[in-house]
Amino acid sequence: MSSQEPLLLTRTDPTRNMARFYVLSVEPALLAGVALLRQWGRIGTRGRTRVELFANEADAMEALMRLAAAKTRRGYRAAHSS
Repeated sequence: MSSQEPLLLTRTDPTRNMARFYVLSVEPALLAGVALLRQWGRIGTRGRTRVELFANEADAMEALMRLAAAKTRRGYRAAHSS
């Protein structure tokens, strides 16, 4: 299984007091398969987390790409690495 960096998306709009983040990552599941981890919320908070289990990495990556595309359409942008 390949290990990759989590995808960090942000959406900010100072005029609307909006500062949100969305993190997507694919990780090995505890027993079998893989998990798509989703974390979101206001920047500076812990946010909320959801875990979705998949039978294989390909299905999890497909779901990750679908979610990333939906968030991009809603105004989220990839955060710059420092």
